[in-house]
Amino acid sequence: MFHVKHLILQLPGWLGSGPGHWQSHWEAQWGDQRVQQLDWQQPLRGDWQIALQEHMWAQQIASQERGDGPVRFVLVGHSLGCHLISTWAHFSPHVEWVAAAMLVAAPDLSQRDGLPQALRPWSPPVLATLPFPSLLVSSDDDPYASPEATQHMALAWGSQHQRLSGLGHINADSDLGNWQQGRNMLNQLLASTAIA
Repeated sequence: MFHVKHLILQLPGWLGSGPGHWQSHWEAQWGDQRVQQLDWQQPLRGDWQIALQEHMWAQQIASQERGDGPVRFVLVGHSLGCHLISTWAHFSPHVEWVAAAMLVAAPDLSQRDGLPQALRPWSPPVLATLPFPSLLVSSDDDPYASPEATQHMALAWGSQHQRLSGLGHINADSDLGNWQQGRNMLNQLLASTAIA
């Protein structure tokens, strides 16, 4: 009988996550994998979904070739990466591959008129119940989503919701380093789903 391996995938948002971002720290410290996008500047929703799906496929094939059995993924999205998770989950036939997801600082994409041009193809966002356990982490002063919008997304996605204070967009500008608090929340999510 195969042992199911769990792999944490980091999904940065628009423009990617630089070296000072906690996602980059987590990759270096914990060995998480980053899903690379062909174009971080012009994030086309379909292209980003395909990149995520292909990354998962490659990991499943590599695991099978090693004789390690199937992989289950833990998705960690920041900003637009949260909407990548919700969109992929809505359209993919392989949602059973995902064990859990942590969504951090999801921006409000519901008002197309106020969005940067590059993000308008993502509006309206996919706000449907996620088919796996999830946690949405937000800050009460995020400039890209009001507390009300964040609460609406959490309810729509069926996510647990952890609201923090004073962390802005929870990115490199928030000066979080490796953001151990966030890693602890991820570990708690995984423990609650019995896959830690």
